[in-house]
Amino acid sequence: MSDDVSPVAYATVSDLEARWRTLTATEKTRAGKLLEDAAVIIDGECPPADPLADAAAREMVSCSMVKRAMASGEGASVDSQTAQAGPFANTFKFSNPSGDLYLTKQERRTLGCRKGKPFTIDTMPPGAGVQPWTGSMR
Repeated sequence: MSDDVSPVAYATVSDLEARWRTLTATEKTRAGKLLEDAAVIIDGECPPADPLADAAAREMVSCSMVKRAMASGEGASVDSQTAQAGPFANTFKFSNPSGDLYLTKQERRTLGCRKGKPFTIDTMPPGAGVQPWTGSMR
């Protein structure tokens, strides 16, 4: 991608700060890029049916994704800790050690991702007999 073209983010750095905390100048630069990346991931996983109707949800989810990614660098993302007395073990499990952007199940539901839709598959060739659920001929 060229330097003059940039993806559109669903949230601004100010939106992220309002939901989280005040960011330093360096963090603001990183957050801006991560918000753009989050928009690309959201659009890939959950194509917008109606972009205007989905705007608030996409803003909220973008901020959550970026907050999660940025918090992992602060050491705040310990998922579980195990301590053992003998022979002296202490284990930490980090929920997002590499600071990846990802969607949680709840965020997918919020965005309406991959909702199942009813469908049928006609496996019979045209004119091949009786439809068992109606009893009528084709």
